[in-house]
Amino acid sequence: MSHDPPPQRSPDRSPPPGEPSPQLPGGGPAPEHPEDRPLTRAARRRNQAVAMIVLVTVWVLLWGTLSWANVLGGLVVGLVVLTVFPLPPVTFAGRVHPVPLLRFALRFLRDLVVASVQIAALALRFGHPPLGAIIAVRLRVRSDLNLTLTAEALSLVPGSLIVEVDRDAGILYVHVLGVRDRAEVERFRTGVLELEARLIAAIGSAQEQRLIREHTPSALEGSSR
Repeated sequence: MSHDPPPQRSPDRSPPPGEPSPQLPGGGPAPEHPEDRPLTRAARRRNQAVAMIVLVTVWVLLWGTLSWANVLGGLVVGLVVLTVFPLPPVTFAGRVHPVPLLRFALRFLRDLVVASVQIAALALRFGHPPLGAIIAVRLRVRSDLNLTLTAEALSLVPGSLIVEVDRDAGILYVHVLGVRDRAEVERFRTGVLELEARLIAAIGSAQEQRLIREHTPSALEGSSR
């Protein structure tokens, strides 16, 4: 009598030493991400257009001057990059929500100012070297776009830097300054999830927003008690 082989399990990424298994606050399991649907031709063209706009924007920002020459140069560079170095498709299933986008921008600017002051205070504390930690945060929306934008927003804030991204598991590994105990680790992890929620509220799809609402940190903490 033949026996079917046991199902294969994908290997899990182990967190950094001293860091617990990455999960959402409250100890609840990470939510399942909806399966990606095949992209239509129109969706692929839209994603290529979005990628081109982003590349041109980055090119202009690198030069620091908005001019027709820089825009045309960015178009040429973007075309070469998308043709010679094709990237995995980054889907954008949502739409821009102006009011939440404004809230996200204002909160992001506030975080920049507060973090800059905190880092300056740490630098001026002679004889007390700042402590740091690498914190694993599992995001609820595991799309490439959400991983990229959340990682960029975290890296732009002084005191936090992305050191690795586990794309399959949707985990960001963040190096953070000024972390002294476990409570501050959990506070930072909750803050990252709140940043993700603001980002999804600004540009996420209805399905992604529903996923965020169903797995808020407060709801997970309440369900674990």
